[in-house]
Amino acid sequence: MSLAGKVVIVTGASSGIGATTAEEFAKQGSKVVLTGRNEANLKATEAACKAANSKVELLLITADVTVDAERIINSTIDKFGQLDVLVNNAGYGEGGSILDINVDQYDRIFDTNVRAVFLLTKYAAPHLIKTQGNIVNVSSVAGLRSFSDLSVYCTSKAALDQFTRCIALDLASKNVRVNAVNPGLIVTKFYQGFGISEEDYVKHLEYSKSTHALGRVGQPKEVADVIIFLASDSSSFITGATLPIDGGKHAMCPR
Repeated sequence: MSLAGKVVIVTGASSGIGATTAEEFAKQGSKVVLTGRNEANLKATEAACKAANSKVELLLITADVTVDAERIINSTIDKFGQLDVLVNNAGYGEGGSILDINVDQYDRIFDTNVRAVFLLTKYAAPHLIKTQGNIVNVSSVAGLRSFSDLSVYCTSKAALDQFTRCIALDLASKNVRVNAVNPGLIVTKFYQGFGISEEDYVKHLEYSKSTHALGRVGQPKEVADVIIFLASDSSSFITGATLPIDGGKHAMCPR
């Protein structure tokens, strides 16, 4: 897939889609920068990457994307001297009706899902221009469709989708591609952040079989495989795309 030797940053690499994506880049022979807030989980991802490719070159950066964007990019350049792919995977969500939520929730969600992506993209862009690299943003079907009690999260992902398209146009003349993936319900620990109990989560997974046209929920590798595709030369004529990986959920209009 033309990714051997490429320097790749994966934010939110400590779990879920990010951890699996980092492992898949390691299999491709990429040099992978793993960033996340949980150092223990990052080390688990590191071990998985090494198990996938014993010769993989890795850099672990324990960091919070909302405050450490410049350090993440600078540390990558200091270590590897270049940057080829930025995967903006780190995300955050909370639920609640507009009658109950407050501005602090808005700020927490937008700081991670939009502002941090802006900063990482801003600092990474000059380096990506040098390598004619690319960016893959991890958005959500929530950016494409509307859901009650998720207004701020949905709005942040819609903003990320529009940001993806606009930056794709900004950087097209520099041969830097920018795309996004929009997962449906993927089996990860992400939903714990919404305050859902394990019992309710299991029920929600079962219910979600009916809200995804293929009759099931997704697995992290199904998203990681598409991220790999978009980061590689196999997608050399794709930019500004927001690609649903959601078993057809975005196309459904349940009654």
